[in-house]
This record gives sequence, C-alpha cells and structure tokens, in this order.
Amino acid sequence: MTTPEIEVVIPLYDRFTALDVVGPYQMLALTPGVHVVFAAERAGLVRDDCRALQLPAVGFGEAPRPDVVVVPGGPGTVHVLEGTLTDWLREVHATTRWTTSVCSGSLILGAAGLIKGLRATTHYRHLDKLPVFGAVPAQERVVVEEEARIVTAAGVSSGIDMALRLVELLTDTRTAQAVQLWAEYDPRPPFDAGSPARAPEDVVELAAEYEAAALEAATRGR
Repeated sequence: MTTPEIEVVIPLYDRFTALDVVGPYQMLALTPGVHVVFAAERAGLVRDDCRALQLPAVGFGEAPRPDVVVVPGGPGTVHVLEGTLTDWLREVHATTRWTTSVCSGSLILGAAGLIKGLRATTHYRHLDKLPVFGAVPAQERVVVEEEARIVTAAGVSSGIDMALRLVELLTDTRTAQAVQLWAEYDPRPPFDAGSPARAPEDVVELAAEYEAAALEAATRGR
C-alpha cells in the first residue's frame, strides 16, 4: 500500500526572503512522503526580496487543504497583512496538521488571528510587534504550540531548524536526523554575530540599516 503524501504548501508573495522559503523547502522536500507546493494569490512567478530569484506558484485555489503550511517572512510582509493570503490562512488552518512561519511570517499568522494568546517568535527586529496580535513574544529559535498546531521560527536561517523539528513532528526523530545528516546541516559559522545579544553594537546598527533599506525599497515597489 502506498503511503499518502503529506502536502506542504509554502505561500509566496512579492519580496519574500529566499532562505525563509528555500531552507524549509530543502528539509521538507528531502523527507519521504512529503510533497511541497508553492502557492500565491495568482498563479505564476513570484520574486524574492533581492529581485534575482523567481519561484513558480499555483493559485491558492489549487491548494485548498494542505496538511502543513509554512509562511515565510520578508520585506513584502507589510503588504500582505490583510487580504487574500490571510483569508486563505484562516480557511486552511481549520484542517492543517501544522501551520507554521519563519521570520516575519509570524506577523502574517498574527494578522490572520492564529497566534492570539500563544507564545511565538519572529526575527529579533520584530519581536515587539507580536503583542499587537495578542501573542506572547519568546526569544527562542523555534516555538511549538502543540495544542494550537502552530510552530513559529525566529529570523531567516532558523527556518531550517523549524523545518527539521517539523519533520520530527510529521514522522519521527530518526527520520529528522537522517534528513539533517543528508543536508549536512552542522552549522559552525565563522563569526559569533548571529544574535543581537552577541553581535557588536555597530554590527547591530549596520544590520538595522540594511533592513531599513530593504523595507524602503519594498514600500516603493522597487
């Protein structure tokens, strides 16, 4: 008997952050029995925040009952806090096994009303926005709210950690470990600057400047 596939849908929108999408995609797509689909408000190519990567997506109407949703973040988040994406999320969450987010994608979950009263995380620059949506900010890399079927991840690269945790939740620890090993995900970064708690103050300021420039470009639609 063939094992039914687990359908994972990653919703895309203009100016998503590439690693928010590609990191979880790689971990989940390597998992036996998992099928990953990109979806968007309209079928077609959707561009990332650096404007160099385009991914093909089906329309939301072609992904009506996903088992899992992974919502990425990015400078384009500000433009999708209301509208088709949040409406779709509210509808599909009723039947998902897990609804998840990476980075500022948790703000989209918040706008859809899915994290009210829950602990949640996001990119460190956006933690203070979570209470606006009734969530309790958690300075953790991955936060699992099992009863609510919600998983949130902190900034960008933490989406890989979240996806491996998700693989474990969908299958088992051994499978998740095998996926991690196949991907050789054994990070040993050259700098100890991956957290605002450890990065030099001038580096924190420079990172904030980079984000501000990205948000300004997204607002101008460039």
